[in-house]
Amino acid sequence: MIQVSSAFDGGNIECDTCDDPLDIQLRIRQDTNAEFFQWFYFRLSGMKGRDCVMRLKNAGDASYVRGWEGYRAVASYDREDWFRIETAYQDDELILTHKPESNSVYYAYFAPYSMERHADLIARSALSPRVSQSVLGKTADGQDVDLLTIGETGRDKKSFWLIARQHPGETMAEWWMEGFLDRLRDPNDAVSNALLDAACFHVVPNMNPDGSRRGHLRTNAAGANLNREWQEPDMERSPEVYLVREKMRETGVDFCLDVHGDEGLPHNFIVGAQGIPSWNAEKDRLLTDFKRSWQKINPDFQTRHGYPIPKKGAGNMTLCVNHVSEYFGCLAMTLEMPFKDTADRPDVKYGWSPERARKLGSSVLEVMFYLLDRLQSENSN
Repeated sequence: MIQVSSAFDGGNIECDTCDDPLDIQLRIRQDTNAEFFQWFYFRLSGMKGRDCVMRLKNAGDASYVRGWEGYRAVASYDREDWFRIETAYQDDELILTHKPESNSVYYAYFAPYSMERHADLIARSALSPRVSQSVLGKTADGQDVDLLTIGETGRDKKSFWLIARQHPGETMAEWWMEGFLDRLRDPNDAVSNALLDAACFHVVPNMNPDGSRRGHLRTNAAGANLNREWQEPDMERSPEVYLVREKMRETGVDFCLDVHGDEGLPHNFIVGAQGIPSWNAEKDRLLTDFKRSWQKINPDFQTRHGYPIPKKGAGNMTLCVNHVSEYFGCLAMTLEMPFKDTADRPDVKYGWSPERARKLGSSVLEVMFYLLDRLQSENSN
């Protein structure tokens, strides 16, 4: 008997019919209180050794249809090893074709990062003597907004902020955070030790716990796109941004990296704050040097492909990096990673994967160390 389910942490699918394994008809559920949808995550049961064709019937109406071009879904039997499967986008349907080797198999848009795994990351990090865990406040669903402070604050210490998963369906962002935090906590890593001598790190591994648990693509429980709330956040519509922004104003910000995923582009790239009113040649050189240095350190990062650069003064000031860069006068950037495989360094079995995201997160510490003396806000002494 065929069964399709998604009633679990981060799950998202609706089943129209599953009587025929060669014509399982599914639909992706919209975010609560919003029209965004693209994230899917579900389990198929009872089909060991059977050819299965799963049709996501409303894929043509998804938020980023370009994301389906050249895309392959991921599957897993143990929810640890996520591999790519045959996927096609035809006649406004996303078609997943697979013969499961087990009676229980999971399919997803990208390798999920559950709230249970998030809790494990917070707990593991908090055991380190160099980490202080705190709760900035509660989400609409009553979940904690976790902050990890790594290193000691001090008058002469820089204040570095890193946040991830404003858009909950972009799970590669928290996989990236795992790699970053694991290396920063390592007392035997000379780069991490040198950085912590000079800076205190404030890290929010998951900005959107409610959207993560509900299986959203882009919004929180109130239907707010958090990366459009930084100009005037409030505790009713966007408590996550309000709480983090207030803490930033308490600590100051000398550097900020906001970690995301991009549905359409098969590349890792940086988005800068060139559209803010105060953008200048010095900031532009620093941004360029950061990107070029990262490319040399980790070839999974590249600088040729990305978003169009806005003109100075034409940037959307509700975005995190634009608001933070303008308010604090610091280098603030968005990292985008692919849902697809990377065109630059493709991997037939796994595509862009959790492990590669972790490695990319670990490698950024070397870039920060190299540019450490130049990473500071305009308000720093």
